[in-house]
Amino acid sequence: MGSEAVGAIGLGLLLVLMVLRVPVALTMLIVGVVGFAQIISWDAAVAQLKTVPVEVLSNYSFSAVPMFILMGVLAAHSGMAGKLFDSTRVICGGWKGGLAIAAVGSCGIFSAISGSSLATASTMTRVALPEMERYGYNRGLATGALAAGGTLGIMIPPSIALLIYAILTEQSVGDMFMAGLIPGLLGLVMYSLTVTVVMWLRPSLAVAGEPTAWKEKLLSLTGLVPFFGVFLVMILGIYFGAFTPTEGASVGAFATLIYALVKGMRGAQLWASVQETLALSAVVFFMLVGAETLGYFISVSRISFSITDVLYGMDLTPLVVVLCILALYFVLGMFMDSIAMLVITVPVVYPIIQAMGIDPVWFGILTVLTVELGLMTPPVGMNVFVIKAMAPHVGLGEIFRGVAPFVVSDLIRLTLLILFPVLSTFFLL
Repeated sequence: MGSEAVGAIGLGLLLVLMVLRVPVALTMLIVGVVGFAQIISWDAAVAQLKTVPVEVLSNYSFSAVPMFILMGVLAAHSGMAGKLFDSTRVICGGWKGGLAIAAVGSCGIFSAISGSSLATASTMTRVALPEMERYGYNRGLATGALAAGGTLGIMIPPSIALLIYAILTEQSVGDMFMAGLIPGLLGLVMYSLTVTVVMWLRPSLAVAGEPTAWKEKLLSLTGLVPFFGVFLVMILGIYFGAFTPTEGASVGAFATLIYALVKGMRGAQLWASVQETLALSAVVFFMLVGAETLGYFISVSRISFSITDVLYGMDLTPLVVVLCILALYFVLGMFMDSIAMLVITVPVVYPIIQAMGIDPVWFGILTVLTVELGLMTPPVGMNVFVIKAMAPHVGLGEIFRGVAPFVVSDLIRLTLLILFPVLSTFFLL
């Protein structure tokens, strides 16, 4: 049996094991080791099994992952998230649908130091949903805004998804972060506009909040200072070369820790934050070990090169190839976790992108945005299920209906990024 056939069977087995609900990391590890053994030898596969975990866990670039996770956990546990929503709520006071816009804005700002969509969605749901329900907001609109706002955590830098894509494809982490800035902020603006349009079409879904004076709005900006302080230190430091992205993650985590200590976080709370960070980091690193193992198998199977040859034979333009890959991501996003989808598919599709001469940074932004869409779409929209877990009294159908206008908004944003690549590469010119 040829190596390409073994590769195709391996990818098929990968999908079967995931359907059977075998953990994604373990699935990638099993397929990677067994497939590598079938093409090379069992001795080489066992040797690889010994070396790959060491390579991944000792990779300095990956040390940014737990730092970004720690930032988000400390921000959630120290009360920063509550103050953030209070500030945006006052700023949007008196607006029709103002609380929903405040929730989206809070998600966007929180994601700037969280790096995780699921952490953003769960934290802001605890803070914002009770307030929106108190004011009689339609539950679909309220939870839909939070599910959509939570996805901003995967795009607005620092982003764990952009970091993992950069490492898997050997791109500059700083370049990926700067490329995600405009698309992320564009998403924040477009989600706010989506709420406004929904309010115009169906004004009965929400009421205007309590009006606030301009003086109150200006004073409320103090609640945003900690977030913008940490964000600007990291992004400007990375952009101007003061420190590397990995060092920037440490700087941001340290700044957030200082804030948490000043606000009174002590022993038990700090230990709980560390435990949560370790648990989440372990999940991510296990998937990275599995992805690296699977990547070696895909490389020796040469299946990516075979797919590239087929595409060349079909005489497809690079844009059509990108659209086909994004369509695949959109479908996979309905069933898989975002990070798992990246680590499984990037080793397969990236050689195709290279062979076609497509800008890897632009493609990375499109990929992460399409993955972001998958966090909101049925049947397995991870952000939707996170919000359902935080608000069990709200039906899944309600949340999916509420998030539908934001899916349309993201499709428009994706179209803009495809038509105008400069939106992704502006800071890299």
